Amino acid sequence: MALDIPVGRHTLANGLRIVHSFDPTTAMVAVDVLYDVGSRDEKRTLTGMAHLFEHLMFGGSANVPSFDSELEDAGGKNNAWTSSDFTNFYDTVPAQNLDTALYLESDRMLALDFSERTLAVQKGVVVEEFKQTCLDRPYGDLFHRLRALAYGSDHPYSWPTIGLKPEHIGKVTLDDVKEWFYSHYAPGNAILSIVGNVDFDTACRRAEAWFGDIPARTTAARALPAPGFPTSDVVATVEGDVPFPLIVKAFPMDPYGTKGYFAADTLTDILSVGRSARLRNRLVNGTAAGLITDSDASVIGSEEPGLLLLTARLSSNSDADIARAGELLMEQARALAVPGELGASELERTLNNFEATFRFSNTGYLARATNLATAEYHGEDINRTVSDRRRLTTEDIRLTADHIFNDTPSATVIYRPAAK
Repeated sequence: MALDIPVGRHTLANGLRIVHSFDPTTAMVAVDVLYDVGSRDEKRTLTGMAHLFEHLMFGGSANVPSFDSELEDAGGKNNAWTSSDFTNFYDTVPAQNLDTALYLESDRMLALDFSERTLAVQKGVVVEEFKQTCLDRPYGDLFHRLRALAYGSDHPYSWPTIGLKPEHIGKVTLDDVKEWFYSHYAPGNAILSIVGNVDFDTACRRAEAWFGDIPARTTAARALPAPGFPTSDVVATVEGDVPFPLIVKAFPMDPYGTKGYFAADTLTDILSVGRSARLRNRLVNGTAAGLITDSDASVIGSEEPGLLLLTARLSSNSDADIARAGELLMEQARALAVPGELGASELERTLNNFEATFRFSNTGYLARATNLATAEYHGEDINRTVSDRRRLTTEDIRLTADHIFNDTPSATVIYRPAAK
């Protein structure tokens, strides 16, 4: 059965795109603002800017000293997250307080406070987050190592969103902040998603009232180098204070929006999602029982050529067992490239699971607001997401598996407990 999510669209004169969905089952409304800027817009000499800026957007704007307190006084909550490709902010408030959320979002789109004090505070917060998540946590620097191994050093995907090192955040100046804001945070570089108990005409009128007078701004052009993927298999072995060995294999894959991307995403679902997942049944509970204690497959959803990941957690730190686990992991992945290995019923079961998950994710007004914003960002019709995915065939999956696992060099990080 096709999805029938009500969707309305409108674009303001300054370029701000509005996407809306009416939900009469809630007394709330979600306001989601997606900006087309992420860590791929950074320079290697000043990484972590996109993530730092996510924090700065809560530090006060032209007419609002405290974003959080204003929203909380209106019965609302908020949060945000940053990816390599875009930055997303969202708020939830009672529907009668929609104007409060729109006012707050429009004011920080207009201009930030740009104070030295706010910058110092948020730099300290982000540096502490870097230490806690990347330096003090087991495997915390895994993606620093993996991305550096998989991408050329001049490509911004070669470092994680949080940045290469905390020293980069420490040296950010107020001029850097102003340049970043006026280069990326503009109405024409944003999507405003409104979902909840407010009709389309009202949502558009209120958005026009709060955002319409923000001047259009020219944003920075984006020109990225080639990914610089390895031309042959590369392996890095790391020792650290970790409880067990971990193998992570990264394979270059097609960017978002391509048939190859969606086939790769479905391929990883076959390997790792649900009770019938191959890695669980055939490795963890099968030929590698007792050696591989957990295994997963996933994609890093990227607008540029990205990575498909295979991971395995091991019970043994011996060289022989690590080598054997890696071979067993690849054996299961490469099996999907064998003609006739993937049956129509297994693909159908995987696609049914995808549809169920997607439908459920759009029942809540907040999740739907975020999904609508990202669909608009990709130029997609959210109601065709499932039907488009169902066009994939077993042969599409086989060819993708063959290309990725048999013809594409990989980057592997083996993270081992340090010898004591």
